[in-house]
Amino acid sequence: MPKSLEAHFLPQFVAEADLAGDTVVVIDLLRASTTICMALASGAEDVTAFLEVGDVVRAAEAAGDDRERLILGGERGGKLIEGFDLGNSPGEYMPDEVFGRRVFFTTTNGTVALQHARLASRVVVGCVANLSAVAADIAGDERVHLLCAGTAGHVTREDQLAAGAIAHELLALGPRDANDAARAVLGEWQELLTTARALGRTPSEQLAVELRGTQGGKNLIAIGMESDLPRCANIDELDVVPVYDPATRRVTLR
Repeated sequence: MPKSLEAHFLPQFVAEADLAGDTVVVIDLLRASTTICMALASGAEDVTAFLEVGDVVRAAEAAGDDRERLILGGERGGKLIEGFDLGNSPGEYMPDEVFGRRVFFTTTNGTVALQHARLASRVVVGCVANLSAVAADIAGDERVHLLCAGTAGHVTREDQLAAGAIAHELLALGPRDANDAARAVLGEWQELLTTARALGRTPSEQLAVELRGTQGGKNLIAIGMESDLPRCANIDELDVVPVYDPATRRVTLR
């Protein structure tokens, strides 16, 4: 039986049971996936994902003496949560902030998508910053799902483009049966590559331009976080494969 590849535009579009036993790549390009990758690449011990702000606060209070090692990070409405140390901008998660420390993390969409994949045999955090690393890591897996986080229950083109990039890279490593959604995101990415070539841009440069027109990109521009767009579009900046453990809610490097 040939290997398979399925894309899902939102967690609501696929039942948790349909992901059971398979490999799931969770994608929230703007910005949770990119930020988690950056935090771990910068030497964070782990990123623990929480659904609610209150869950983070209670876990931090229960940490006792370990509280000094914790970074509370995340966003609501794209903005820093009151009382937290860092927001959801990958540029904040540099070694001088997070090296050797644990990150307790909650976001509007990304951490929800991680939880939705809890029945999978393996859950990987993917974006374009770790594109080649993720594709190489999952190339041997029989059944792969690309799970887009979306924004507040709405489909977002930024996640579709990232899913398309991963699909493109993965299919270059071997044939797979792809569902309609996987073929659709692959077409979106191939169109971006064609446009980049025609305009003499790199794929990263073209992606940064196109992110400005996506809903997530518009949201970031509106709150003064425009500088995150080229960073989140920087293909293969990081050679990391973050893996989520649903039992502990921790994301660590493979």
